[in-house]
Amino acid sequence: MSTPYAALTAMSDDEVVTHSYVKDVSLPSGKTLALITLDNDRDHTRPNTLGPVTLLELGGVLDEQRARASRGEIAGLAITGKPFILAAGADLSKVGDIPSRDVARQLAQLGHEVLGKLHDFGVPTFVFINGLALGGGLEIALNADYRSIDRSVPAVALPEVFLGIIPGWGGAWLLPNLIGIENALKVVIENPLKNNRTLKGADALELGIADVLFESANFLEDSLSWADRVIGGASVPRPNAPGRIERAVKWDVAIGIARKSLESRIGTVAKSPYKALELLKAAKNTDRATGFAAEDEALAELISGDQFQASIYAFNLVQKRAKKPAGAPDPSLAKPVTKVGVVGAGLMASQFALLFVRRLKVPVVITDLDQARVDKGIDYIHGEIDTLLGKRRINADEANRLKGLVTGTTDKADFADADWVIEAVFEELGVKQDVFAEIEKHVSETAVLATNTSSLSVEKIGARLAHPERLVGFHFFNPVAVMPLVEVVNSPSTDEATLSTAMVTAAKLYKNAVITTDTPGFVVNRILAKLLGEAMHAVDSGTPFEVVDASIAPFGLPMTPFELLELVGLKVGAHVLDTHHAAFPERFFESANLHALAEHGRIFDRDSKGQIKGFDKKAVSITKGGRSPLTGDEILRRVEDGLADEIRRMLDENVVAAPEDIDLCLILGAGWPFQMGGVTPYLDRVGASERVFSSTFHTPPLRGVS
Repeated sequence: MSTPYAALTAMSDDEVVTHSYVKDVSLPSGKTLALITLDNDRDHTRPNTLGPVTLLELGGVLDEQRARASRGEIAGLAITGKPFILAAGADLSKVGDIPSRDVARQLAQLGHEVLGKLHDFGVPTFVFINGLALGGGLEIALNADYRSIDRSVPAVALPEVFLGIIPGWGGAWLLPNLIGIENALKVVIENPLKNNRTLKGADALELGIADVLFESANFLEDSLSWADRVIGGASVPRPNAPGRIERAVKWDVAIGIARKSLESRIGTVAKSPYKALELLKAAKNTDRATGFAAEDEALAELISGDQFQASIYAFNLVQKRAKKPAGAPDPSLAKPVTKVGVVGAGLMASQFALLFVRRLKVPVVITDLDQARVDKGIDYIHGEIDTLLGKRRINADEANRLKGLVTGTTDKADFADADWVIEAVFEELGVKQDVFAEIEKHVSETAVLATNTSSLSVEKIGARLAHPERLVGFHFFNPVAVMPLVEVVNSPSTDEATLSTAMVTAAKLYKNAVITTDTPGFVVNRILAKLLGEAMHAVDSGTPFEVVDASIAPFGLPMTPFELLELVGLKVGAHVLDTHHAAFPERFFESANLHALAEHGRIFDRDSKGQIKGFDKKAVSITKGGRSPLTGDEILRRVEDGLADEIRRMLDENVVAAPEDIDLCLILGAGWPFQMGGVTPYLDRVGASERVFSSTFHTPPLRGVS
């Protein structure tokens, strides 16, 4: 069996092998079941993964057990995992190292060959899903005849589309034929594109992925007893299995709806969702062998392509670099935060207060100019806590405790014992300076002061402070509860203890923090100002909105430049462009038209549900008059080269430590697609880096293989 896969095994010398340990179990009926336990002999921090050597070992064990079944020595076979983990799928570090499309195809074929042995085994096959089951781990279960699941299983998923590939070991064909096309679309495409949403044990049962659910205390014993009954002839109903009507009509309708939804939400640049959609559509009328062969080709194409390499790069940024931020000071220098003050009671400030009280579980006090505004902020926070209670995210006791920790005041003296005070006031330098000058009169000398400015100089904000060393930038992204990034701005005055406190606090808030220097726009807004500035410059020059939007499509962004402007607010967008033009007038555009659009209030014409119907006629009229329209290709070239130039400058200025931090910020703070790997791999691939500075951000560039 090893000969066809020599190229795979050659690249697996250092694979952490997940072994297949076999023991015979005597069932209550007296029959014997062979139980395979997958275990890589590491602790829970290193989940079982499925590399080539692992698969070959499992295949050999299955062959041995099939022979035993043919001799009547066993009445059934089951697979389970080490405590709390079945398997986390393929070892991505190995998949990312695959050297060619042919070897990529071999990996798909090996997975199908080995896991496919669970089908037509001669005796019933089971998988007891005792823990984490992701990707290939779940596909082990799908290839078996029957599945039980532990109620406490935290995550069941097929996340491949999120990573730029597809479920390639049977999942794209087996799942829709097991649980129906609508449920399969949810698991294979919808959930991965919702930040890799996963299923709990009960969810897997409800969808029909698992046949039965047992409690953790006796999961193995109950699974064995259930398997014994199935072997003895007990029926296993599957209410979600696709029926005649679904195959005839519903299947195609569901695929059509899913395609339109994808085009609307993510455009057409990302390849993996559409490749998965093709496979799910074909699963309606193809047999198992044909479906598996189609998966082989699709997986080979995607693994060898640019987008998978970019996805692995992005995945490693989020899973590794984000957890060890570049330049972070010693956490032991951090000051304790036992009370939080929030200056402001508007929507953003109230979101801050809710996040701090929920994650830190310390007293939080909000303040504003008058009691009515304070009361409105408190009501909002209480309402959000009630919403969490209604969704069963928290229980009644916790809801009451959180509400009790939030108070409001118009007297800033109530901040006297706060360890951390953050402002969310109008984005104007003088206003922020006044706020902190006033706050400093009331807080202790050890309290940390944080500004949520999106583009102003943190050093200038603290110019009137007696102790500017305790001021740090702490820039959230909206919506605060959802967006995972915080830009921690290290001004020339910020001391190590303050910076450390900011980084430790961000982690306790479940946010990923990237340290930036004190420069206009920091990272995300500086990049977006370049992109949006070029877009508005093209419109100001006479280019139709439609041409500009279409020109940016190759970036694969989740929304067009003008959708983004409406999302952040046209007045905010105009302010950001003005700020960057003032700082870098030779490279950033200001736009009188954008200010006029901000006064008008919109760019798009939308229906009652907020869906875009087209561009607003008044917005089109406002922007008429430009005499030098650009083509789509000209706009794309300007944006690509402009971004390459600006990012190179940012790195030369040490705004962040490396290109990886630029990409991490854009992925976490601006929704830049995983399949693009952020912005710098894209700029390398399209040649913008070479055109602008005769080199690349990454050596070698992140590209696919032949």
